[in-house]
Amino acid sequence: MVYLVTYDLRKPKQNYQGLYEELKRSLGWWHYLDSTWLIATSESAADIFHRLAIYLDTSDNILIIQVTKNYYGWLPKESHAWLQQTL
Repeated sequence: MVYLVTYDLRKPKQNYQGLYEELKRSLGWWHYLDSTWLIATSESAADIFHRLAIYLDTSDNILIIQVTKNYYGWLPKESHAWLQQTL
């Protein structure tokens, strides 16, 4: 499965490097837009949230949604290739 993980990190000067490293521990990942990741995983959205939540501040926002083959956008060629291969 592929999930879109998008967030607003609101605490100034907080080190979110742990969050980024945890996202990269997924089976596969793509990150081209500033606050948006696509991750390939066998986890549920709730499992992903619990894995990432320890790196977030309570003022931050995060949304995790499963991605389907019904998508459309204006992104680099390699983005579409990653989606076609991973979905």
